[in-house]
Amino acid sequence: MGVVNDLFGINVFNDEVMRNRLPKETYQALHRTIDNGRRLDAQVASVVASAMKDWAIEHGATHYTHWFQPLNSVTAEKHDAFITPAAGGKVINEFSGKELVRGEADASSLPSGGLRSTFEARGYTAWDPTSYAFIKEHTLCVPTAYCSYSGEALDKKTPLLRSMEALSRQAVRILKLFGRMDATRVMPSVGPEQEYFLVDRKLYDRRSDLIFAGRTLFGAPAPKGQELGDHFFGTIKPRVQAFMTELNEELWKVGVLAKTEHNETAPAQHEMAPIYSTVNVACDHNQLTMEIMKKVADRHGLYCLLNEKPFEGVNGSGKHNNWSLTTNTGYNLLEPGDSPHESAQFLLFLMSVIKAVDENQDMLRASVASAGNDLRLGGYEAPPAIISIFLGDELTEILEALENGMDYNGREKTEMAIGVHMLPKFPRDTTDRNRTSPFAFTGNKFEFRMLGSSASISTANVVLNTIVAESLRQFADELEDAENFQEALHDLIVRNIREHKRIIFNGNNYSPEWIEEAAARGLLKLDSTVDALPCYTAEKNVKLFAEHKVLNENELRSRRDIGLDAYAKMRGIEAKTMLMMARREILPAAVRYTGEMAEAGNRVRQFGPKLPHSAMDELLAKLCQGCERLNEGIDRLAEAMDRQPAGTEPIVCARYMHDEVMPRMKELREAADGLEILMDRKAWPFPTYDELLFNV
Repeated sequence: MGVVNDLFGINVFNDEVMRNRLPKETYQALHRTIDNGRRLDAQVASVVASAMKDWAIEHGATHYTHWFQPLNSVTAEKHDAFITPAAGGKVINEFSGKELVRGEADASSLPSGGLRSTFEARGYTAWDPTSYAFIKEHTLCVPTAYCSYSGEALDKKTPLLRSMEALSRQAVRILKLFGRMDATRVMPSVGPEQEYFLVDRKLYDRRSDLIFAGRTLFGAPAPKGQELGDHFFGTIKPRVQAFMTELNEELWKVGVLAKTEHNETAPAQHEMAPIYSTVNVACDHNQLTMEIMKKVADRHGLYCLLNEKPFEGVNGSGKHNNWSLTTNTGYNLLEPGDSPHESAQFLLFLMSVIKAVDENQDMLRASVASAGNDLRLGGYEAPPAIISIFLGDELTEILEALENGMDYNGREKTEMAIGVHMLPKFPRDTTDRNRTSPFAFTGNKFEFRMLGSSASISTANVVLNTIVAESLRQFADELEDAENFQEALHDLIVRNIREHKRIIFNGNNYSPEWIEEAAARGLLKLDSTVDALPCYTAEKNVKLFAEHKVLNENELRSRRDIGLDAYAKMRGIEAKTMLMMARREILPAAVRYTGEMAEAGNRVRQFGPKLPHSAMDELLAKLCQGCERLNEGIDRLAEAMDRQPAGTEPIVCARYMHDEVMPRMKELREAADGLEILMDRKAWPFPTYDELLFNV
């Protein structure tokens, strides 16, 4: 067997392991829980726990942990050894069903957004049997949900599981209308492409901004960036290839379906893309991927930067969320299909997504909002902050023909009508791709391209699942009561095309003209996190998420406030880091270098007036002006930080950071970057862009 076959899943308590190690009755009972969402019997949990413990110990594990995803976009774990005291001063290895199914974690030290008081510490983790347990560094990791003592979701997984149930419930209603009685569950499937930068670890360690903020807060452009297009899909350098090879091996061991690796657009930027998984598993795997990336990079003398915009002037990093719907019988509902029956069904599911995106632009934008992602979206390198859908020319023409009651005869195909004749098949991938669109149909899936590279994919998929569930609910309510299903289906699709066609745009999303056109269409433009996150608690959104039992009003408010608080704190960390670097490193170096140049100028003048020295005088004047400008920038930023509101609502603090502090940060950066291009490389106190981007 090959390397992949030998490695894949060796550290995963997967279906094959369970089939071999569990009694047949236990295995079947566990699958009923996984496949049908049935409650897990306590006796079954005990048998599974014992088998899981034995397997983990055989693979070198000494501890177990409930591995969960709190509301800070990273993972959390508390390790407990398997040991239990035994007679004679000895120990035995135990892991009970109770320990597998439920754990207790401190709910006061992790973000709760007001769901828990500081003195109320009790929280619970609950096993998620739909995501396989795995071994990581001698610890058995059991994927779990995390909730408070009062039952509110304190994590990313719980609402994701709820949203999956809501979507499945409504999708199955639609399928029954088409006679698809075999489909009892519908699962959203996701393949998240992960972009990242690799820099030399020794250079990283010399930059306080990378260490504290995850991105460069200072830095003049390198002479060369991405303008030649020679990095994208280019030959992978040996050091990077060695990293990628080990990364693949480590990911395969824990069951991550790592498939694609390549150089991305910007220098030092790369991408890893997995094969599709059910969204819950895909989310777990992506969190695991980001963690493993950093650990593997460290072993190669590298540092993996996951910040959305680590370098100004070159492309930032995103996480393209490829989303589709699949039945438990294996059919992709966003596949156009081979028959008129399937194509009509496809059109209805397609329209459910179009309607959902148009009516919920605010929540989709809020779902990807963060301090880092604000620096990427709308920068003519990534999707703009305006939500729109790319369908491609052919599919758009089909919808236009349906809307206008016309036969579709384009692209050498037969006529297309819905109703009595339904819709004949049309092939996919008959149009170009649009890399500027934030939400693009790409054959049999939608690619949501606005997610930030460091973010959990859970939040965006919670929103996407829920809003599509609502569209399907409305469609099912209307069609289930229809006297003539085919006529009602035709009327519903045509009406929704007319009502929601404004969200469809196949042109260049980077063009200034699109911004004007989007405004004329009435599309939202939420440029920043501060603009977007308050949408969480808009009345329509509270009602929507409550009706589908995904998030209640308190849970929505907590996520709004946690996001705003994180934004304000991140900007505060960046501002304080800038002040530290400017005061302790840049200004002393610039003053020292200016003095050295002044002494050199005096020596030049000693040789007499016949030697030219105007260049030296000009350099000295620019250096002195630069130092003065830098000092003024330090004072202005420090003053803005001193005036920041304290103890107020998160929105007030976040708005202040956005409106008052960020402009001062920009001024200080411009002053520092201006000095950098004047000074000797050896005099500059930390590694520059050309060193960071071209030294791996």
